Amino acid sequence: MENIIKGKVFVLGDNIDTDQIIPAEYLTYNPAIPAEYKMFGKFALCGVPPAQAGLPKGHIPFHDATDEFISPYRIIIGGKNFGCGSSREHAPIALAAAGIQAVVAEFYARIFYRNSINGGYLLPIESKKRLVDEICTGDEVTIDIGAGLLTNHTTGDKWELAPLGEVVPIIESGGIFNYAKKVGMLK
Repeated sequence: MENIIKGKVFVLGDNIDTDQIIPAEYLTYNPAIPAEYKMFGKFALCGVPPAQAGLPKGHIPFHDATDEFISPYRIIIGGKNFGCGSSREHAPIALAAAGIQAVVAEFYARIFYRNSINGGYLLPIESKKRLVDEICTGDEVTIDIGAGLLTNHTTGDKWELAPLGEVVPIIESGGIFNYAKKVGMLK
């Protein structure tokens, strides 16, 4: 697990559901096949309504013209109930395939949170404050995992993050199966 994550943020609103993160029509791709895994990145967040995408500046595309598979953003700032909806494991896969390393939200739908950690796809970090009203899409930020701090280099503001707690060994192992092997639960 990286202790420091740096990059541009993409800001979303409340109740971003798994159908918005990766619509069902793109679930025909197999993430175990590298060429098809890339397609999850290409279609990540394509189901988010324009009113909720790129907040608070209005609709800003998640992908740019230089690379349709990888987003220029590394961190998503979300509101309440991020990842709600179906138990779709493909949602954190799609974000990871698009280059997202972490999502910082007020709170998560439990299944999205667990899928993110169990698969080792990305870090779901909870904020102690509503950041969607404080940070703009395109701002450059740093997340210091060890210090539990998010710094916005565009504005100079800093916010405290909730500690990751008991999931750290799973994250550090790269997912639940790697963790189970590491501690002797699987051979």
